[in-house]
Amino acid sequence: MNIYSENKNIIINELSDFDIEEVLECGQCFHFTKLGESNYELLAFGKYLNVTQHGTKLIMHNTSMEEFDSCWKQYFDLDRDYFSIKSNILKLDSRLKEAVESKPGIRILRQEFFETLISFIISQNKQIPHIKQIVHTISERFGSEIVLEEGRKVYAFPTVEQLSKVTEDELRECKVGFRAPYIKCAVSMVASGEITEEKLLSMTVGDAREKLMTIKGVGEKVANCVLLFGLGFTDTFPIDVWMKRIMEYMYYDKPQDKKVIEAFAMEKYGDLAGYAQQYLFFYGRENGLGK
Repeated sequence: MNIYSENKNIIINELSDFDIEEVLECGQCFHFTKLGESNYELLAFGKYLNVTQHGTKLIMHNTSMEEFDSCWKQYFDLDRDYFSIKSNILKLDSRLKEAVESKPGIRILRQEFFETLISFIISQNKQIPHIKQIVHTISERFGSEIVLEEGRKVYAFPTVEQLSKVTEDELRECKVGFRAPYIKCAVSMVASGEITEEKLLSMTVGDAREKLMTIKGVGEKVANCVLLFGLGFTDTFPIDVWMKRIMEYMYYDKPQDKKVIEAFAMEKYGDLAGYAQQYLFFYGRENGLGK
Protein backbone atom coordinates (compact mmCIF):
# COMPACT_ATOMS: atom_id res chain seq x y z
CA MET A 1 0.00 0.00 0.00
CA ASN A 2 1.52 3.30 -1.18
CA ILE A 3 0.02 6.51 0.24
CA TYR A 4 0.82 10.02 -0.98
CA SER A 5 -0.68 13.47 -1.51
CA GLU A 6 -1.23 14.89 -4.99
CA ASN A 7 -3.23 17.95 -6.10
CA LYS A 8 -5.01 18.17 -2.73
CA ASN A 9 -6.02 14.50 -2.97
CA ILE A 10 -4.83 11.55 -0.94
CA ILE A 11 -3.92 8.68 -3.25
CA ILE A 12 -3.61 5.10 -2.02
CA ASN A 13 -2.10 2.72 -4.55
CA GLU A 14 -1.88 -1.06 -4.33
CA LEU A 15 -4.72 -1.20 -1.81
CA SER A 16 -5.78 -4.80 -1.30
CA ASP A 17 -8.81 -6.39 0.38
CA PHE A 18 -10.80 -3.15 0.05
CA ASP A 19 -13.83 -2.27 -2.07
CA ILE A 20 -15.49 1.06 -1.30
CA GLU A 21 -18.89 -0.16 -2.49
CA GLU A 22 -18.77 -3.31 -0.37
CA VAL A 23 -17.52 -1.36 2.66
CA LEU A 24 -20.30 1.23 2.56
CA GLU A 25 -23.18 -0.86 1.20
CA CYS A 26 -22.90 -3.83 3.59
CA GLY A 27 -25.32 -2.38 6.16
CA GLN A 28 -22.92 -1.06 8.78
CA CYS A 29 -23.28 2.69 8.10
CA PHE A 30 -25.93 5.05 6.75
CA HIS A 31 -24.51 8.55 6.27
CA PHE A 32 -23.35 8.29 2.66
CA THR A 33 -24.52 8.84 -0.91
CA LYS A 34 -23.47 7.04 -4.06
CA LEU A 35 -22.46 9.62 -6.68
CA GLY A 36 -21.33 7.28 -9.44
CA GLU A 37 -19.51 4.05 -10.16
CA SER A 38 -17.28 3.41 -7.12
CA ASN A 39 -17.67 7.08 -6.17
CA TYR A 40 -19.23 8.03 -2.85
CA GLU A 41 -19.59 10.99 -0.55
CA LEU A 42 -19.84 10.38 3.17
CA LEU A 43 -19.79 12.22 6.46
CA ALA A 44 -18.15 10.97 9.65
CA PHE A 45 -16.70 12.60 12.76
CA GLY A 46 -17.98 15.97 11.56
CA LYS A 47 -16.00 15.72 8.32
CA TYR A 48 -16.94 15.34 4.65
CA LEU A 49 -15.23 13.00 2.21
CA ASN A 50 -15.62 12.34 -1.51
CA VAL A 51 -13.90 9.05 -2.32
CA THR A 52 -13.41 7.16 -5.58
CA GLN A 53 -11.89 3.75 -6.25
CA HIS A 54 -10.32 2.48 -9.47
CA GLY A 55 -9.23 -1.11 -8.95
CA THR A 56 -6.54 -1.06 -6.27
CA LYS A 57 -6.29 2.75 -6.37
CA LEU A 58 -8.31 4.80 -3.86
CA ILE A 59 -8.63 8.58 -4.20
CA MET A 60 -9.77 10.72 -1.29
CA HIS A 61 -10.59 14.05 -2.92
CA ASN A 62 -9.73 17.41 -1.34
CA THR A 63 -8.23 15.81 1.74
CA SER A 64 -5.03 16.63 3.60
CA MET A 65 -2.55 14.07 4.87
CA GLU A 66 -3.22 15.40 8.36
CA GLU A 67 -6.94 14.66 8.05
CA PHE A 68 -6.22 11.25 6.55
CA ASP A 69 -3.92 10.33 9.43
CA SER A 70 -6.22 11.66 12.14
CA CYS A 71 -9.54 10.40 10.75
CA TRP A 72 -9.88 8.38 7.57
CA LYS A 73 -7.08 5.87 8.08
CA GLN A 74 -8.71 4.63 11.28
CA TYR A 75 -12.27 5.04 9.97
CA PHE A 76 -11.58 2.68 7.05
CA ASP A 77 -9.49 0.35 9.22
CA LEU A 78 -6.63 0.59 6.74
CA ASP A 79 -3.91 -0.64 9.11
CA ARG A 80 -5.53 -4.05 9.61
CA ASP A 81 -4.51 -7.18 7.69
CA TYR A 82 -7.78 -8.39 6.17
CA PHE A 83 -6.06 -11.04 4.07
CA SER A 84 -5.09 -12.80 7.29
CA ILE A 85 -8.55 -12.26 8.78
CA LYS A 86 -10.21 -13.91 5.80
CA SER A 87 -7.71 -16.76 5.77
CA ASN A 88 -8.27 -17.41 9.46
CA ILE A 89 -12.06 -17.34 9.07
CA LEU A 90 -11.83 -19.97 6.34
CA LYS A 91 -9.60 -22.11 8.53
CA LEU A 92 -12.34 -22.03 11.15
CA ASP A 93 -15.06 -22.90 8.62
CA SER A 94 -14.54 -23.50 4.90
CA ARG A 95 -18.30 -23.14 4.33
CA LEU A 96 -17.81 -19.39 4.35
CA LYS A 97 -15.56 -19.60 1.29
CA GLU A 98 -18.21 -18.42 -1.18
CA ALA A 99 -19.37 -15.60 1.09
CA VAL A 100 -15.83 -14.34 1.72
CA GLU A 101 -14.72 -14.65 -1.89
CA SER A 102 -17.83 -12.95 -3.27
CA LYS A 103 -17.34 -9.89 -1.00
CA PRO A 104 -13.56 -9.78 -0.47
CA GLY A 105 -13.40 -6.00 -0.05
CA ILE A 106 -15.52 -5.64 3.09
CA ARG A 107 -13.94 -3.90 6.07
CA ILE A 108 -15.51 -3.07 9.41
CA LEU A 109 -15.56 0.70 9.75
CA ARG A 110 -14.58 2.29 13.04
CA GLN A 111 -17.43 4.74 13.32
CA GLU A 112 -18.19 7.48 15.82
CA PHE A 113 -19.86 5.88 18.84
CA PHE A 114 -22.75 8.30 19.36
CA GLU A 115 -23.80 8.40 15.69
CA THR A 116 -23.66 4.59 15.56
CA LEU A 117 -25.82 4.29 18.66
CA ILE A 118 -28.53 6.62 17.37
CA SER A 119 -28.40 5.20 13.84
CA PHE A 120 -28.97 1.63 14.98
CA ILE A 121 -31.78 2.68 17.30
CA ILE A 122 -33.36 4.21 14.18
CA SER A 123 -32.65 1.01 12.21
CA GLN A 124 -35.14 -1.13 14.13
CA ASN A 125 -37.75 -2.52 11.71
CA LYS A 126 -36.49 -0.24 8.94
CA GLN A 127 -35.06 -0.91 5.49
CA ILE A 128 -31.63 0.58 4.74
CA PRO A 129 -32.86 3.29 2.29
CA HIS A 130 -35.30 4.56 4.91
CA ILE A 131 -32.65 4.53 7.66
CA LYS A 132 -30.36 6.57 5.41
CA GLN A 133 -33.12 9.08 4.70
CA ILE A 134 -33.87 9.56 8.41
CA VAL A 135 -30.18 9.96 9.25
CA HIS A 136 -29.90 12.53 6.44
CA THR A 137 -32.97 14.44 7.67
CA ILE A 138 -31.81 14.51 11.30
CA SER A 139 -28.38 15.73 10.17
CA GLU A 140 -29.85 18.43 7.93
CA ARG A 141 -32.21 19.70 10.61
CA PHE A 142 -30.00 19.50 13.69
CA GLY A 143 -26.37 18.93 12.64
CA SER A 144 -23.61 21.36 11.71
CA GLU A 145 -23.44 22.77 8.20
CA ILE A 146 -20.40 22.08 6.02
CA VAL A 147 -19.99 24.26 2.92
CA LEU A 148 -18.11 22.49 0.13
CA GLU A 149 -15.79 24.19 -2.37
CA GLU A 150 -18.50 24.29 -5.02
CA GLY A 151 -20.82 26.05 -2.55
CA ARG A 152 -23.05 23.05 -1.88
CA LYS A 153 -24.02 22.45 1.74
CA VAL A 154 -23.91 19.11 3.53
CA TYR A 155 -24.61 18.33 7.18
CA ALA A 156 -22.74 16.39 9.83
CA PHE A 157 -24.60 14.08 12.17
CA PRO A 158 -25.63 16.06 15.28
CA THR A 159 -23.47 15.99 18.37
CA VAL A 160 -24.81 14.92 21.76
CA GLU A 161 -25.17 18.58 22.68
CA GLN A 162 -27.11 19.40 19.52
CA LEU A 163 -29.52 16.47 19.88
CA SER A 164 -30.04 17.26 23.58
CA LYS A 165 -31.98 20.35 22.47
CA VAL A 166 -34.31 18.39 20.16
CA THR A 167 -37.77 17.37 21.37
CA GLU A 168 -39.54 14.07 20.78
CA ASP A 169 -42.02 15.82 18.52
CA GLU A 170 -39.21 17.27 16.42
CA LEU A 171 -37.68 13.79 16.12
CA ARG A 172 -41.04 12.36 15.04
CA GLU A 173 -41.15 14.99 12.30
CA CYS A 174 -38.03 13.21 10.96
CA LYS A 175 -40.08 9.98 10.66
CA VAL A 176 -38.46 8.11 13.55
CA GLY A 177 -41.89 7.06 14.87
CA PHE A 178 -41.95 5.01 18.07
CA ARG A 179 -38.16 5.31 18.32
CA ALA A 180 -38.33 8.99 19.40
CA PRO A 181 -38.33 8.27 23.17
CA TYR A 182 -35.58 5.69 22.67
CA ILE A 183 -33.41 8.31 20.99
CA LYS A 184 -34.14 10.83 23.74
CA CYS A 185 -33.21 8.26 26.39
CA ALA A 186 -29.93 7.46 24.63
CA VAL A 187 -29.07 11.15 24.22
CA SER A 188 -29.81 11.82 27.90
CA MET A 189 -27.69 8.91 29.14
CA VAL A 190 -24.74 9.88 26.95
CA ALA A 191 -25.06 13.59 27.77
CA SER A 192 -25.09 12.87 31.50
CA GLY A 193 -21.97 10.70 31.25
CA GLU A 194 -23.79 7.60 32.43
CA ILE A 195 -22.85 5.94 29.15
CA THR A 196 -19.68 7.00 27.34
CA GLU A 197 -17.39 5.48 24.76
CA GLU A 198 -14.52 5.49 27.25
CA LYS A 199 -16.50 3.66 29.92
CA LEU A 200 -17.78 1.04 27.49
CA LEU A 201 -14.31 0.40 26.08
CA SER A 202 -13.02 -0.24 29.61
CA MET A 203 -15.59 -3.03 30.12
CA THR A 204 -15.76 -6.62 28.98
CA VAL A 205 -17.91 -7.12 25.90
CA GLY A 206 -20.64 -8.71 28.05
CA ASP A 207 -20.73 -5.84 30.54
CA ALA A 208 -20.70 -3.26 27.76
CA ARG A 209 -23.62 -5.03 26.09
CA GLU A 210 -25.62 -5.06 29.33
CA LYS A 211 -24.90 -1.37 29.88
CA LEU A 212 -26.10 -0.44 26.39
CA MET A 213 -29.26 -2.44 26.97
CA THR A 214 -30.18 -0.17 29.90
CA ILE A 215 -31.08 2.41 27.24
CA LYS A 216 -34.80 2.31 26.56
CA GLY A 217 -35.51 0.43 23.33
CA VAL A 218 -32.00 -1.01 22.93
CA GLY A 219 -32.11 -4.78 22.71
CA GLU A 220 -29.37 -7.29 22.14
CA LYS A 221 -29.21 -6.86 18.36
CA VAL A 222 -28.86 -3.06 18.47
CA ALA A 223 -26.36 -3.32 21.34
CA ASN A 224 -24.24 -5.81 19.38
CA CYS A 225 -24.26 -3.55 16.31
CA VAL A 226 -23.06 -0.62 18.41
CA LEU A 227 -20.37 -2.79 20.00
CA LEU A 228 -19.14 -3.99 16.61
CA PHE A 229 -19.47 -0.90 14.41
CA GLY A 230 -19.08 1.91 16.95
CA LEU A 231 -16.67 0.46 19.50
CA GLY A 232 -14.62 -2.15 17.66
CA PHE A 233 -15.67 -5.21 19.66
CA THR A 234 -15.21 -7.79 16.91
CA ASP A 235 -16.14 -10.65 19.25
CA THR A 236 -19.82 -9.91 18.71
CA PHE A 237 -22.30 -11.40 16.26
CA PRO A 238 -25.39 -9.21 15.65
CA ILE A 239 -28.43 -11.26 14.65
CA ASP A 240 -31.44 -9.73 12.94
CA VAL A 241 -34.12 -11.45 10.86
CA TRP A 242 -31.74 -11.75 7.90
CA MET A 243 -28.88 -13.21 9.93
CA LYS A 244 -31.22 -15.68 11.61
CA ARG A 245 -32.39 -16.92 8.20
CA ILE A 246 -28.87 -17.05 6.82
CA MET A 247 -27.49 -19.03 9.76
CA GLU A 248 -30.43 -21.43 9.71
CA TYR A 249 -29.84 -21.95 5.99
CA MET A 250 -26.09 -22.46 6.46
CA TYR A 251 -26.02 -24.60 9.58
CA TYR A 252 -29.45 -25.90 10.57
CA ASP A 253 -32.36 -27.69 8.95
CA LYS A 254 -35.00 -26.02 11.12
CA PRO A 255 -35.67 -22.69 12.87
CA GLN A 256 -33.47 -21.91 15.86
CA ASP A 257 -33.59 -19.43 18.72
CA LYS A 258 -31.34 -16.40 18.22
CA LYS A 259 -29.43 -17.15 21.42
CA VAL A 260 -28.63 -20.65 20.17
CA ILE A 261 -27.33 -19.21 16.90
CA GLU A 262 -25.28 -16.53 18.66
CA ALA A 263 -23.70 -19.05 21.05
CA PHE A 264 -22.85 -21.31 18.09
CA ALA A 265 -21.32 -18.42 16.13
CA MET A 266 -19.25 -17.21 19.06
CA GLU A 267 -17.91 -20.69 19.74
CA LYS A 268 -17.06 -21.22 16.07
CA TYR A 269 -15.61 -17.80 15.18
CA GLY A 270 -14.49 -16.32 18.52
CA ASP A 271 -12.71 -12.98 18.11
CA LEU A 272 -13.44 -13.07 14.37
CA ALA A 273 -17.22 -13.37 14.83
CA GLY A 274 -17.91 -9.77 13.78
CA TYR A 275 -15.97 -10.14 10.56
CA ALA A 276 -17.67 -13.46 9.75
CA GLN A 277 -21.05 -11.85 10.39
CA GLN A 278 -20.38 -9.10 7.85
CA TYR A 279 -19.35 -11.48 5.07
CA LEU A 280 -22.36 -13.70 5.77
CA PHE A 281 -24.83 -10.81 6.07
CA PHE A 282 -23.92 -9.07 2.82
CA TYR A 283 -23.63 -12.30 0.87
CA GLY A 284 -26.79 -13.82 2.33
CA ARG A 285 -28.88 -10.68 1.86
CA GLU A 286 -27.83 -10.27 -1.78
CA ASN A 287 -28.48 -13.91 -2.57
CA GLY A 288 -31.68 -14.27 -0.55
CA LEU A 289 -30.39 -17.15 1.57
CA GLY A 290 -33.19 -18.63 3.65
CA LYS A 291 -35.74 -16.22 2.24
